Amino acid sequence: MSDELREALFIFALQNAVKHRNLPKAGTVIGMVMGKHPEFRSRAKEVSAVMNEVLREVAALSPEEREERLAALAPELIEDITKPRVHVKELPALEKAESGVVMRFAPNPSGPLHLGHARAAVLNDAYVQRYGGKYILRIEDTDPKRVDPDAYAMVREDIAWLNLSIHEVVYQSDRFDLYYQYGRDLTERGGAYVCTCENEQFRELKMARKACPCRGLTVEENLALWERMLAGEFYEGEASVRVRTDLEHPDPAMRDFPAFRILHAPLHPRIEAHVYPLMNFSVAVDDHLLGVTHVIRGKDHIANTRRQRYIYDYFGWPVPVYRHYGRMGIEGVILSTSQMREGIRSGAYQGWDDIRLGTLRALARRGIEPAAVRSAMIDIGTGDTDISFSWDNLYAHNRAIVDPVADRYFFVPDPVPLKVRDAPVQTARALLHPNDPGRGTRTLPFLGEVLIPREELGRAPEMIRLKDLFNVRVTESDEGYVLTYAGEDLADARAGKAPIIQWLPAESYLPAVLVTPEGPVAGACEPAAGTVQGKVVQFERVGFARIDRVEPQELIAYFCHR
Repeated sequence: MSDELREALFIFALQNAVKHRNLPKAGTVIGMVMGKHPEFRSRAKEVSAVMNEVLREVAALSPEEREERLAALAPELIEDITKPRVHVKELPALEKAESGVVMRFAPNPSGPLHLGHARAAVLNDAYVQRYGGKYILRIEDTDPKRVDPDAYAMVREDIAWLNLSIHEVVYQSDRFDLYYQYGRDLTERGGAYVCTCENEQFRELKMARKACPCRGLTVEENLALWERMLAGEFYEGEASVRVRTDLEHPDPAMRDFPAFRILHAPLHPRIEAHVYPLMNFSVAVDDHLLGVTHVIRGKDHIANTRRQRYIYDYFGWPVPVYRHYGRMGIEGVILSTSQMREGIRSGAYQGWDDIRLGTLRALARRGIEPAAVRSAMIDIGTGDTDISFSWDNLYAHNRAIVDPVADRYFFVPDPVPLKVRDAPVQTARALLHPNDPGRGTRTLPFLGEVLIPREELGRAPEMIRLKDLFNVRVTESDEGYVLTYAGEDLADARAGKAPIIQWLPAESYLPAVLVTPEGPVAGACEPAAGTVQGKVVQFERVGFARIDRVEPQELIAYFCHR
């Protein structure tokens, strides 16, 4: 096989690997080569024979080495591939939105916001910005069993981090008098009644499509019971208010659903109450009184939308425009608030910002930008098909934001100190950013001994290149590995297919820990990385990371993504 054909296969395999940050399939590369070079089509059998060898060679290279090799062989390809892109997706139009919208994001203060919340929060915000109008943050805290007092502040902090254009903040716990007023009104209209049946008795009647004895009470009798509820004359579970619906409805959940219940414990942190509105009642009342025009929420709320229509119809209110999106599965992180809280209590997690969790504050600690979360959620959109959340898509959006501004530094995991024989003392000068020389360089003095990753020694060929320094030959002796100076020509390293690896001066480094979702990685980094606390950097050949803090004699960074 000619060198030209093998080189074409190698270039296109590199191009695909750099573009998708993954090893390509043989068929994909062969198809690209045959499409670009039809003169090779008659030699398809030869191509197949060498393809695996080419892929092994590409697999042995790090992502940075792949970019470097592609830049040397086909610079016109690397420039377009590595340019950060921000994909802007247009959300579908909203009906009846031409004159502006009033939308709401309504979290429960049971804990901080997580990725699941971000979808509704961002989509509502995007539509308010598109059509103009008003965005309401409504804290739905009518269930004291699901209220964490600390979450009030955490939710507001997470909203601020997402940069949502909130115009008004409403706490449902401030509106109980309104709910009582409309509860009485609904009862007077015959749309609700007070039920004192035992729960099991009511459930059996409901399933049999039969009315409970309380359903036939007069309005006056119901209002008297309602006043007794407010006066605290019933124990928990003894009485509730139910919305009168259709007992023949095919969905049992629609039949006379509850609107108010009695709770004596736990105590609510913001109010004194024992009659609590349930979600469907309080939401319907608030959406109307606050002038909400459009509601975007998951299709798991479709049944709630149908329940709330009964309340709208009883009062004669105009119904908002509803749009229900499909479920979004998110793998790889914990989203359950109860599980997270228990893990924090037991010491399994460090806090709500532990990077193994799916909270927004965990993403922020890793170095994910709020604009990246926004773009990823808009990409997902409002479709009603169930989907799996794409971490790769989120990382791609974040990479486009941080890559142009992140300084580059070396981080050496599991470092091994080795002297380099016959090497001249010198100072390496590495660019802070390869695409912006104007930002300057960082200096790494070589005085005779280097730290290199232990993993690289185990797979090192005869020659490796210490990035931005020189080439060394690797041999083994009874005492371990031996490095010998082999010149400074980068062309020699390329010709010898030498991997280009990160290193640090053994005499000048900062001990470091890179915290990843799989666990901490001990190593060493450039001392200059300790001057950019709170910022995202790129540890060359490792990935992007956020410098979290610099403790005495140790830097702590959190891995973001490659």
